Amino acid sequence: MAEYVEAVVVRCARPASARPGDRAVIHPDGTIEGFVGGSCADETVRLHALRALETGEPILLKIVPGEAADEEGSVVVANPCLSGGALEIFLQPHVPAPVVRIVGDSPVASALRDLAPSVGFEVGQGDDAFAVVVASLGHGDEEALAAALASDAEYVGLVASRKRGAAVLEAIGADAGRVHTPAGLDIGARTHSEIALSILAELVSVRRARVVMPPAPVAHSCH
Repeated sequence: MAEYVEAVVVRCARPASARPGDRAVIHPDGTIEGFVGGSCADETVRLHALRALETGEPILLKIVPGEAADEEGSVVVANPCLSGGALEIFLQPHVPAPVVRIVGDSPVASALRDLAPSVGFEVGQGDDAFAVVVASLGHGDEEALAAALASDAEYVGLVASRKRGAAVLEAIGADAGRVHTPAGLDIGARTHSEIALSILAELVSVRRARVVMPPAPVAHSCH
């Protein structure tokens, strides 16, 4: 399913040209289909819609005349148009769950498959996975890790001890900076479920690290 943001005007004040209920769809390339305020709002809506795609979180965007300061629960932006007017636009991102490919039938792999959906990941196959976790515990680790590194996965993890992980990386000539091993954040995990939890926490941290704040829109004049 393609990513997109649905924008809905929920409130407006004259002389805004939009009306409550006006809608638009913003695509990942910034294309806007529909109407939520025209040129006075489009650039601001586009920037914050792309941010919503990055975070996966909805935004209540307020475009107001004069000075602007964020309010609790909303983002407030000054209207760049001389004609003024105020708009409140709800931005709802529709983002498919990142796919995590889990290699192996170990207890840690099973725990990962059980827990991953509860924190917003989809367990699946294919080369377009966001992450690949090799949890085969010595059963074909080298081949599985080499295949994972040949994919476009943003995260590649190997469930292994530090000694075993280093040996696998050396055996396939892999760049240690590309592979997370031992996979997972250091939370003192001991059980299989705790290790799986530490790996999912690391996946969340990698996913959220991609989020960047959009630059301020360029002011322009319109009537």
